[in-house]
Amino acid sequence: MPLLLICWNLRREAATVKIGVNVTNFTESLDVAVVAQKLEELGFESLWLPEHIVVPVNTASSYYGSSDGSIPEYMTYMVDPLISLARASAVTKRLRLGTSICLITEHNPLLLAKRVSTLDHFSGGRFIFGIGTGWLREESEIMGADFDHRWSQAKESVLAMKELWINDEAEFHGKYYDFPLVRSYPKPYQNPHPPIILGGTARNVFKRAVAWGDGWMPSRATVDQIRSGRAVLDNLAATVERDPESLEITAFFQPADPGLINQLEEAGAARVVLRLPPPSGKEALVQLEEFARLLPKHLL
Repeated sequence: MPLLLICWNLRREAATVKIGVNVTNFTESLDVAVVAQKLEELGFESLWLPEHIVVPVNTASSYYGSSDGSIPEYMTYMVDPLISLARASAVTKRLRLGTSICLITEHNPLLLAKRVSTLDHFSGGRFIFGIGTGWLREESEIMGADFDHRWSQAKESVLAMKELWINDEAEFHGKYYDFPLVRSYPKPYQNPHPPIILGGTARNVFKRAVAWGDGWMPSRATVDQIRSGRAVLDNLAATVERDPESLEITAFFQPADPGLINQLEEAGAARVVLRLPPPSGKEALVQLEEFARLLPKHLL
């Protein structure tokens, strides 16, 4: 085994998994600032917010999370995650702030790069950029995405944003995005930029994460899937002489089960994100306290 992987495995054994909570925040939810304060008070590591920009009235797409494929009504009422996370950042000091996920191909990278870097700047480097390309074809196409080649477009978007974040003057010339030398400020607080975590289980997700990302965030993954994914990431990282520690696995949408969380950590997850179910109203604070009660103190 390469020395880099041996050192990484030793560090992994000494690590303690981080625990975050995903909140489906929409117009009927409790104020995200109140939820964020409660999360920090209870000792959780991070807050995660999802995104839908528009939901078509008529669609042929099916939602995998419902028994009949119908799109849950709450998705229509989701608030903007970046603005919401900015609100959360203003009332917290340690809580990390993540998108779960940002539908990256539905945004102009010049605008998105500035919004991300502004949030990271004002939060003192607490933003985690969870990205994906979505499943709702009609929404993607309304927003200008090339749905059939959405991960190729996503890669271009990320590469363009990296140029804007890292360089004083940046240009980009690709198939989907093309701009001359520009200046874009502020720069992110984190150097060189916030971690970019790829969601989903697409066929090439591991290659993409190693080539231009910083981690993998599968939803409802089993312990075996996490273990297998960790091995693939480690091996791919070794082939390009990348430190495997730079590639975190976030096990997303998991129950508050201490035994399962320990197994996920042993399998290679650096973070486990619990799901606070919608509508996340006043009962949300009680649910968060119940999560904290179920979990050992060393996890929070």
